[in-house]
Amino acid sequence: MMNSEPQAEHKWLEKLLGDWIAEADMPTPEGEKLEPWKEHVRTIGGLWIQGEATGDMPGGGKGSSVLTLGYDPAKGKYVGSWFGSMMAYLWHYEGSVDDSGNKLTLDTVGPSFSPEGGGGTADYQDIIEFHGSDKRTLTSMMKQEDGSWQQVMQMTYRRAG
Repeated sequence: MMNSEPQAEHKWLEKLLGDWIAEADMPTPEGEKLEPWKEHVRTIGGLWIQGEATGDMPGGGKGSSVLTLGYDPAKGKYVGSWFGSMMAYLWHYEGSVDDSGNKLTLDTVGPSFSPEGGGGTADYQDIIEFHGSDKRTLTSMMKQEDGSWQQVMQMTYRRAG
């Protein structure tokens, strides 16, 4: 059994800990205004974080999601997963923090949501960027056929309380 000690990369994840209120910037049916989501992020042994979020979905109903992130020293990358009540797909992440220390870019592959996707898969990036200690954004990007990245949605998180 391994007894891992948290490293500097694990400590970076501690910035995510706590309670957050999140508002989405994404297209909704008939331009409806969505209520903010609530997220609670906790640590698991100082090596992992787990974030659980709940909120209103476009078109009605409640949604929930779970994010896990950690750092794998053997890979030299942040790793994790995301799943939500809105789709039967488990997203797997690998990524890194940029030189500024404020932006974690997580690469993943998932179902193509573009009309040209033909039901296949596409490359995505989920980018977590801190704007001070009490505000962060999550920007989801999808790689286009021409190699460019298109923003799919963005959430702005503010620390609760």
